[in-house]
Amino acid sequence: MTTYTAGFKGRMVQRMAGREAISANALAQEVGVSQNTLSRWLREASAAAPTVAAMKKKHNARKNPARRTAEEKLEVVMKAAALSDDELGAFLRREGLHEAQLEEWRSKAMEAATGALKAPHGKRSEQTPERRKIRELERELRRKNDALAEAGALLLLKKRFEEMWGDADGESTTRKGT
Repeated sequence: MTTYTAGFKGRMVQRMAGREAISANALAQEVGVSQNTLSRWLREASAAAPTVAAMKKKHNARKNPARRTAEEKLEVVMKAAALSDDELGAFLRREGLHEAQLEEWRSKAMEAATGALKAPHGKRSEQTPERRKIRELERELRRKNDALAEAGALLLLKKRFEEMWGDADGESTTRKGT
């Protein structure tokens, strides 16, 4: 069994949790230490010093803004709203965001807040444009079904009339059974 010095373990943990974090898998391939061992070292370091886990979590959030939770995104939007334009640029760099992402999150937060604050009014909430379009299409479908049924009934009546009284050309056919 190979023993590693505390300094080596510390450097490996730092590489997995530091500013330019690398996955335990990738580091295992690079240094020749098993992925399980590296993951265990990271867990042990996280338990011993919660700041390592917090640093890794904060770095991962900054690394990929799409992985942030809705609460984290809302928190960023609220913090950014309180900043001046000069402070905003530094804040966005610190958070690893682009202004376009912040604007997208801000608009989604506004939409959600507006939707949540609207009071439902029974019928009024059902009068969305989509709902009106559905009702209109259902009405048109019923009208066409009725017209089709009427046309089918007229064709059937015409056929029966011709069977009973003959064609309009003057030919008469005998009725069945007489």
